[in-house]
Amino acid sequence: MTTTDLKALWKGQRHHLDKMSLRELMLAYLLYPAVRVYLSLLAASTAALAYLRPEPFPVLLAALSTFLVYPLAWYLIHRHILHGRILYRSALTAALWKRIHYDHHRDPNDLRVLFGALYTTLPTIALVALPLGYLLGGIAGAVGAFAAGIASTLFYEFFHCIQHLRYVPRTPGMRRFKRLHMMHHFHNEQGNFGITNFLWDRILGTYYDHASEMPASETVFNLGYDAREQVRYPWVGRISEQAEPELRQSTSAR
Repeated sequence: MTTTDLKALWKGQRHHLDKMSLRELMLAYLLYPAVRVYLSLLAASTAALAYLRPEPFPVLLAALSTFLVYPLAWYLIHRHILHGRILYRSALTAALWKRIHYDHHRDPNDLRVLFGALYTTLPTIALVALPLGYLLGGIAGAVGAFAAGIASTLFYEFFHCIQHLRYVPRTPGMRRFKRLHMMHHFHNEQGNFGITNFLWDRILGTYYDHASEMPASETVFNLGYDAREQVRYPWVGRISEQAEPELRQSTSAR
């Protein structure tokens, strides 16, 4: 891949994980605009902690607590908001839902819609991490917790990419996590909501280890937004129809 290819990597191109190598994914990941923002915020948080020179224990406690709490936050958001039907039923939030999850389930290998959108991920990180961190360690604790939230998101996003990549993970644990997530996308989307952690699926009753444990879902690719729902709530359908000519043009240009 040349320097010109790298510069053009995220300029209107489509990237399909089932056709990418691990090296190509790593380059695309590091050059993705949202990832660069996360890395910048992580560096800024680290610099702020160096400037504040806080007692280390409260900051470490705040960061560790964020690492522990964040999988639950991801689970609840994924299950009840992204897979809920509230967002597409309003003209004000239909485009948001389409971008942050509907498109991902329609084409699970499209890297552009796999990453979360900054206007949803950063407020979520702040809402979860800042109050918890401040409670445990004041201003420095809030900064440490925010940095932990950013680091968790970076790991989450890359791990999610690996699960969709044309790549067989080396460790049994990662292979199992990939298999569980693929069942969420291609068998039944009402289970296995975890990405990097399936503990909350087990606790809250949405975990399944084999396809035989849950019936195949008819809504695995549309999340329940079927023809009948499109008649009642047409906004996502209209946006999708408007995007189809651009999609076909982009595909034919490859």
